[in-house]
Amino acid sequence: MATAPKEAENAIGLEEIHTERKEPPKGQKTFTVEEAVETIGFGRFHIMLFLIMGSTGVGICSPPLLVQLGAGPPQLCFNSPQMVFFGYMVFSIVLGLLADRYGRWKILLLSFLWAAYFSLLTSFAPSYIWFVFLRAMVGGGVSGHAQGLIIKTEFLPTRYRGYLLPLSQVFWLAGSLLIIGLASVVNPAIGWRWLIRIASIPGILLMLVFKFIPESARYNVSTGNTGAALATLQRIASMNGAAMPQGQLRVPAKERRGRFKDLIHPKYLRTTLQIWIIWLGIAFAYYGVILASAELLERDLVCGSAAPPLQDSGDDSEESHSPCHCHLFGPAAYRTMIISTVGEIALNPVNILSINLLGRRLSLCITMGCTALFFLLLNVCTSSAGMVGFLFMLRALVSANFNTIYIYTAEVYPTTMRALGMGTSGSLCRVGAMVAPFISQVLMSASFMGALCLFSSVCIICAISAVTLPIETKGRALQVGT
Repeated sequence: MATAPKEAENAIGLEEIHTERKEPPKGQKTFTVEEAVETIGFGRFHIMLFLIMGSTGVGICSPPLLVQLGAGPPQLCFNSPQMVFFGYMVFSIVLGLLADRYGRWKILLLSFLWAAYFSLLTSFAPSYIWFVFLRAMVGGGVSGHAQGLIIKTEFLPTRYRGYLLPLSQVFWLAGSLLIIGLASVVNPAIGWRWLIRIASIPGILLMLVFKFIPESARYNVSTGNTGAALATLQRIASMNGAAMPQGQLRVPAKERRGRFKDLIHPKYLRTTLQIWIIWLGIAFAYYGVILASAELLERDLVCGSAAPPLQDSGDDSEESHSPCHCHLFGPAAYRTMIISTVGEIALNPVNILSINLLGRRLSLCITMGCTALFFLLLNVCTSSAGMVGFLFMLRALVSANFNTIYIYTAEVYPTTMRALGMGTSGSLCRVGAMVAPFISQVLMSASFMGALCLFSSVCIICAISAVTLPIETKGRALQVGT
């Protein structure tokens, strides 16, 4: 059951730091940010916000995806994803904490500048050490992109969140397809350094539109900055052609923000632990699918027999037979990657309906269970077309999992620790992402069925964890304080 705002405000008791508030004159009407957002409704402002934030998502998706396309020396392609994920893991918590304390907009801009700068520098890396270090720094910058989702969540009326937030996946898909298409042309022709440089251009250009993104009114009012919050709400009302609620904006009790101990307070402890398990498992499955796709493409696995790799490098050295050695993809591999990537949007309409009709918990449980099943189906004797079909469905399911857990995490925590909750979850997410290559590229070479069973088991654990989450956020107003 959702805790009422009044009960939530008193839950932590002595741990909260309250300041005196000026009470409005007796009899004067007041309204909260939540009430203002619901009254103003959906309109042109939200369309503009989604287009801008979606376009930044296209730029943000480039750095992580590049490392999956061999955007680096072949002997480094196993280490490159690991370092991006390591940087993400380290900085995700820090940026989440800072976003709760100093604002979502500032951290989003900082992280975007950071990722674009270090991504561009990576193309000039003179040595192995520099390449690995710069990829880790890119990951650190990318970790701040979650603030974009939080800003969208905090501006959307309750009834629209479950429908519109999953549509962000369309922009991620557009960015993924753009980079895969670019890699298929640029990488064989002029090399990975130019691929990274060209892929950095959209991210740099998109920084010009950041001035049109306002700071979250919910964040401003939680810090006592009523004037800024009111100005933002009036701007949204004007753009949407809607009227503001009558009366004075009511300010909640001011509390400390961005405290890790609030996440593990008894009120949120079980929710936090289960969310962490789910995030870790979903990332493990998501990157496992992507890397397993590459492994299957190289092996051209049909009915359990391994054919020669897609592209014979002619290298018989010990390194070429290592499970960590990478081969360049050929045209057929890029085409198959595009088909499987399109799968990430295939179930989006069904996922949206499921989230809104069944709720976040049950919807996530179902898609995680189906993910477990399709991992096992990869071992079924089938044709190449059948294998692509299985991979297509797996990409669709793991994408639906990410959609749902992103929405749930942003909704379940109050404004005072929403960014930190997303940050810690993102950090655990990258632990799963860092483990996935060892299973998809190392264990899978030794025991194909064993690797698939491990992926499937993790998904089942996540499904159980999802359906037993203590709070359902469907139709629930965003909480302000702890």
